[in-house]
Amino acid sequence: QVQLVESGGGLVQAGGSLRLSCAASGYIFNINTMGWYRQAPGKQRELVATFTNSGSINYADSVKGRFTISRGNAKNTVYLQMNILKPEDTAVYLCRVWLDGAAYWGQGTQVTVSS
Repeated sequence: QVQLVESGGGLVQAGGSLRLSCAASGYIFNINTMGWYRQAPGKQRELVATFTNSGSINYADSVKGRFTISRGNAKNTVYLQMNILKPEDTAVYLCRVWLDGAAYWGQGTQVTVSS
């Protein structure tokens, strides 16, 4: 039993900012990595950013320099600070948690960036 609850999506103008949050609960004693994916209309789901328990961070090239991923001290939360948003960032953003041997998805939160 693992649940991921996301918040922070919404509508923002190009150049604006949003901060996404995700909290994991349930059987999460062996979380290894948390991160974010996104899926835009007509495109494949893509990895946005990941943050391992050891502190390793990875970003998609398209968001480097604009997005920042962070983890809470309890290691069951992950955040995505999104700055200088572009219309091409419009997508459903999904939280992802990797445990030892399994992975789970959040429900997704819509981010819409207007031009």
